[in-house]
Amino acid sequence: MFKYAIFDLDDTLLDFYRGEVEGVRRLMKEQGVQDIEHGLQVYLSINKHVWEQIEQGHPSQKLLDTRFSIAFSKLEITVDGKELEAQYRNILNHNFYTIDGSEQLLQDLKSAGLKLFVGTNGVKRTQLDRLDGSHLGQYFDDCFISDDIGFTKPDKRFFSPIFKRYKDITYQNTIMIGDSLKSDILGANEVGLQNIWFNPHQIVNNMDFKPTYEVQTYQQVENILI
Repeated sequence: MFKYAIFDLDDTLLDFYRGEVEGVRRLMKEQGVQDIEHGLQVYLSINKHVWEQIEQGHPSQKLLDTRFSIAFSKLEITVDGKELEAQYRNILNHNFYTIDGSEQLLQDLKSAGLKLFVGTNGVKRTQLDRLDGSHLGQYFDDCFISDDIGFTKPDKRFFSPIFKRYKDITYQNTIMIGDSLKSDILGANEVGLQNIWFNPHQIVNNMDFKPTYEVQTYQQVENILI
């Protein structure tokens, strides 16, 4: 029987991708990009590389402040990357989209007596605002965010504050749930936690490690946890 469940947020409970796409399209339009969809794909490719570097331990804010200047330079447009990052951050702070069924899942788990933690990479203010605006924050007993901790998943040190605060955490009573193999699942594996890879799009796992469980639906998550 599980006592603690640590949840990633973006694309696990909150529909980050939807808000991300809307925000980037808006900035592209404001900057006069003609082919918005091409511009979006350029940005997404660069952003993926930026987050890979962040997850490897490189300073996050410095990298985030350059992603738009790099993306727009490839579109032959010069912008102030730091200023656009600030505008984009404001848009993200108001991205309250949730994945269908996420609130019901959290309600069911709380009713079953589990203690729920947020364990997410990202900017603290953004994640807290989104938890509040989406009304999902009410279900969590504690919140751990990389921006606050100083380390990002999959770094083992991301989990240190959780273990320090909850000394009875064990492999048997705690599980990590997330959509990212490279951060959520690898991080959990590295610190000896059971984990659930939330994979609704049925992405093929080409990594040299495996999750404890792989699921496509929230019902499957609930079946494992309760």
